[in-house]
Amino acid sequence: MKEVLQKLSEAGVRRIKVAATDIDGVLRGKYVSLGKFESAASSHIGFCDVIFGWDIGDVLYDNVRYTGWHTGYPDGRASVDLSTLRLIPWEPGTAFFLLDLQSKSGDPLPISPRQVLLRVLERARSMGCAVKLAAEYEFWLFKETPQSVREKDFRRLVPLSCGMFGYSVLRASQNSALVLDLIDQLEGFNIPVEGFHTETGPGVYEAAIAVDEGVAAADKAALFKTAVKEIAARHNAIPTFMAKWNAALPGSSGHIHQSLVSIEDHRNLFFDDGRPSESMMRYIGGLCEFLPELMAMIGPTINSYKRTVPGTWAPVNASWGEDNRTTAIRSIPGSAKSTRIELRLPAADMNPYLAMAASIAAGLEGIERKLDPPAPATNGYEATHARALPRDLAEATALLRASSMARDWFGEEFVDHYACTREWEVRQAQHAVTDWELSRYFESI
Repeated sequence: MKEVLQKLSEAGVRRIKVAATDIDGVLRGKYVSLGKFESAASSHIGFCDVIFGWDIGDVLYDNVRYTGWHTGYPDGRASVDLSTLRLIPWEPGTAFFLLDLQSKSGDPLPISPRQVLLRVLERARSMGCAVKLAAEYEFWLFKETPQSVREKDFRRLVPLSCGMFGYSVLRASQNSALVLDLIDQLEGFNIPVEGFHTETGPGVYEAAIAVDEGVAAADKAALFKTAVKEIAARHNAIPTFMAKWNAALPGSSGHIHQSLVSIEDHRNLFFDDGRPSESMMRYIGGLCEFLPELMAMIGPTINSYKRTVPGTWAPVNASWGEDNRTTAIRSIPGSAKSTRIELRLPAADMNPYLAMAASIAAGLEGIERKLDPPAPATNGYEATHARALPRDLAEATALLRASSMARDWFGEEFVDHYACTREWEVRQAQHAVTDWELSRYFESI
């Protein structure tokens, strides 16, 4: 604490922003004074538990036990993770810390996404390994504001640039004021980006976040979205991280690169003298086996399943292949440093804590059970031997509820709470009348 306060003083910090992600991965937080921060960091801070009692639109759940009208929405407890200190370059004089939510007894809150991942990582350590992770995000940028997109009912939005210009040097350069500011400001916020380029579509970019170990990688992935939104707003632009914002355009991925390293000697446990190791193959076997029943943690929204359809550069089954971009699991052989697995199933709408927890748990379960993967696919869309993925959030949630593997790894309380929140999401969608329904049925039916 003394060292942290010294750093804050040297940096001229005048205020602190503290936050935690809710069940959907939305960052919920507040500014506190330096005096309040010092008190909170030495003990704990109160934080209204409604952040786990409402949905992504701040509508209260009617089906969860953790909090509600029956509890009065009291303050929960939160502790400051001092290791997450960041200075916010675009808010001079402001530092940022992540919070860890606690139960009333002071124990880690079982339904908190960050705690779910930490629980999985601790079990990995008990198996003698740590996990290295890196997220890639695709997101679309528009010359709009939060006000204008609503005034337009999210239609006829003006993209940052026109045309289908994947890997375009020209388009990135034409928008270099924003692009370079994103790269530089993210670096200053301790979210270094290894690669940044246009993807195929008007105003769409992909960013590859640098690899890190354990929860630090998930922290960077979780903070990346909010940081991009805040930086883009200063350029009169707004991004979307929806899985599929436009039916006529490609979806937005949120790929997760991952490998296991030995705690004892820091070896890449996926590498075996130039070949994928037995551990790597069994990790793939676990992913192939358990992705379907963990899909709700990877694809958390109604919209997630609009992307996982054939011909959209997104997987449709639990298939795998070596350096194969048609499969859910891409094995990437290489050096002792670079050999890894890329999970291509998540979209940019993922909560990285939960998607990473699901992926790691599935892989480690494969190692524990010594599961061999099925035959690799040549074309993942035609891999009839691969297990099918659930086609919508309702099916995915039912599979998660019934999964004994999920309950073992993530705990009964989390699985039940999370399933309730996804069932709520499905119910909200059932009330919606879509543009597709209007155009198809309004006159003709």
